[in-house]
Amino acid sequence: MKKINVVSAALVLILLTSLNAGAQIKLSDIFKKVTGKQGTTTAATGTPSTFEIGQGIKEALQIGVSAGADRLSVKDGFLGNLAVKILMPPEAQKIERTLRSIGLNKLCDNVIVSLNRAAEDAATEAKPVFISAIKQMTLTDATNILLGSKDAATEYFKRVTTTQLMQKFSPIVATSLNKVNATKYYSDLTTQYNRLPLVKPVNTNLTEYVTQKAIDGLFVEIAKEELKIRGNLSSRSTTLLQKVFGYADRKKN
Repeated sequence: MKKINVVSAALVLILLTSLNAGAQIKLSDIFKKVTGKQGTTTAATGTPSTFEIGQGIKEALQIGVSAGADRLSVKDGFLGNLAVKILMPPEAQKIERTLRSIGLNKLCDNVIVSLNRAAEDAATEAKPVFISAIKQMTLTDATNILLGSKDAATEYFKRVTTTQLMQKFSPIVATSLNKVNATKYYSDLTTQYNRLPLVKPVNTNLTEYVTQKAIDGLFVEIAKEELKIRGNLSSRSTTLLQKVFGYADRKKN
């Protein structure tokens, strides 16, 4: 109760002093003088502790990987995104050109659609793998990511998640390829081609190919999110992110 009275008295005193001096003063400024509080701006500046850097990086990466994985795991997440759309395997692209030239466009299109559908199915399982990697991240990892290159987080994920993603994606892709008839379409396509005279037969491990392309696509999307939060101030949606990445900006300038 005494503390409230002291603050009230101080407010009145400062207000009267300001009025007598003919000055105009904002109530928020008076509050700052009496309480010493500076609002949220101060909290978003200054040098973050090692703990804050760790928490900030983890928060940023969880936002980024969630957004990237969610975009790819919906229908047309791969097929409708030219940056990650899965095309025919390189060794089969000559087949595609040959078959399209003789009017088998529908067969080629079916293969491409089914490859992307399989990747979209697999992408639904990506988020838990990335979240696990974030939780296991050390404070040293976090600092190196914060002050590292513009793709330091993406490279970290490539290093620590690729093997696990391959193991997790491969059976999903295999199941999905069969579910959407990709294996059949591709077999039909290669069979048609391999019947042509004087051609070198083509045999591709379709599951392995799509699994790798699905993982590559995830890293493309995560890299986009990393660039966004490093370079776009509006993407730093919390005080902690503002403080941590603002500190990184100052260190690099």
